[in-house]
Amino acid sequence: MAEKKTIKAGIIGSGFAAKFHFDAIQRVFSCDVELVGVYSKTPTNSQSFAAERGLKSFSSLPDLIQASDILHLCTPPVTHESVAIEVLKLDKDIIIEKPLTGYFGEGEEAFSGDNFSKKTGLKNALESISRILDAEKKSKGRVMYAENWIYAPAIQKEREILEKAGGQIHWIQAQQSHSGSHSQDYGKWHLSGGGSLMGKGCHPLAGALYLKAVEGKALNGKPIRPKSVSCRTHAITRQENFKNKGHLRDSYTDVEDYAFTHVVFEDGSVADIVASELLHGGVKNYLEVHANDHRTICNLTPNNAMQTYNPDDENFKDIYVVEKTGTKQGWSNISPDEAWFNGYQHEMEAFYRSSVFGGNIESDSSLAANVISTIYAAYVSAERKGIEVEIQSF
Repeated sequence: MAEKKTIKAGIIGSGFAAKFHFDAIQRVFSCDVELVGVYSKTPTNSQSFAAERGLKSFSSLPDLIQASDILHLCTPPVTHESVAIEVLKLDKDIIIEKPLTGYFGEGEEAFSGDNFSKKTGLKNALESISRILDAEKKSKGRVMYAENWIYAPAIQKEREILEKAGGQIHWIQAQQSHSGSHSQDYGKWHLSGGGSLMGKGCHPLAGALYLKAVEGKALNGKPIRPKSVSCRTHAITRQENFKNKGHLRDSYTDVEDYAFTHVVFEDGSVADIVASELLHGGVKNYLEVHANDHRTICNLTPNNAMQTYNPDDENFKDIYVVEKTGTKQGWSNISPDEAWFNGYQHEMEAFYRSSVFGGNIESDSSLAANVISTIYAAYVSAERKGIEVEIQSF
């Protein structure tokens, strides 16, 4: 049996995303991953993250990049462009946690997501996308967009159906909603680049764009791209009449907590995407395909693979049930392997296989670019109370 190739990996960031990247790396089997260490702009966080996992804490980002073959970018979106370009200039592969990039106010002290021109945001986001793509073209390294929805088993099974049966998608419905983000940076536009549409909507939107691209390649040899978008956004928990009973996060400063986005594709088909912070009872991740020859419902979270009734919340105090559930009492859709259903381990295995052996990347820089282009065109539409806006495709 041939000996597995060893690839050296570094993690940039030490927060929530870095933790699940680390966990997913443990399930990579196509090669041996040597984690050389971690870097964070906050040394105490980096040192704590490293100590818990037996890693080296780097005090210099360039040193970590030099020591690695592939880098995991798990920092807030505002940092993605500069770090990604630094990595690509050194011809290293980079796995970029969603979203790819965005517009963050260009350091203006008085910047607020409530009142800046969304057209300016779109222009700057497109320019940022172009700089990252240009850096990738000049590099031997490649961008791998860490959108786990693409690699979720249900989405990949739908990919197989489209490729083998030759179906034509007419309409996609998709949603990610829950009660609020883990990240304390989320909710501030200058750090996160947007609200629910950016932080939540990027997932189901990526799934819809991906499947339409798959359909186009199967039927005509080229992807079907998004053409235009209409959107409405709202900040429900920031309204004066909102009554906080302690179940929903309401600490957003200048972003929306609800977004409805309607995308029209080049072939006239459509997708409806919902993203919100207003959902009780865990995370709702689903994508439904309506095609000319089939209908598929992809339930990432929750699903009914395991259902448990617990009469006393205390019984399950040391048992993980599912992300962001408000209570463990009563009926629960327990996820026996949440990371598996959400595609985290499949995503990481695919990225490392591509890095070691070459081949196509399902969730690549083109998909990442089209997600951001669509989101910022949607913000322009929302500013105009839902007027349709053209999308620049990559």
